[in-house]
Amino acid sequence: MTDDLLAEPTGPDDPATGPTPGVDLDLDLDPDVAELDVPEVDVDLDVPTTARAMTDPAVRQDLDDLLDDIYHGQERISQAEIQRRAVAAELPAELLTRISALPEGEYAMDEAADLLGGSGV
Repeated sequence: MTDDLLAEPTGPDDPATGPTPGVDLDLDLDPDVAELDVPEVDVDLDVPTTARAMTDPAVRQDLDDLLDDIYHGQERISQAEIQRRAVAAELPAELLTRISALPEGEYAMDEAADLLGGSGV
């Protein structure tokens, strides 16, 4: 049987070595179409990125207010609690993304402020 597999194909009429029935292997490719037409993507640079959003004084103030509120009388707060309170406070999406990216665990107020871009005061 191994010799049959190594034998030269005898042609398309040979069922053992010919093409799979129902599959057309004759592809008519246009030689002039050598490149794909890829549309240009217009990037709107006015959309705030996380870095720019965190330099926005209003966003920073929102973060500072949130941290002041949730750390009132608390030494450490879990990432999950910070996230729950940020969602409830309807903070901007960029800030919610940063909070979601914090590793699980508990954070002191200054740690959270440093990691999230707040002033921590």
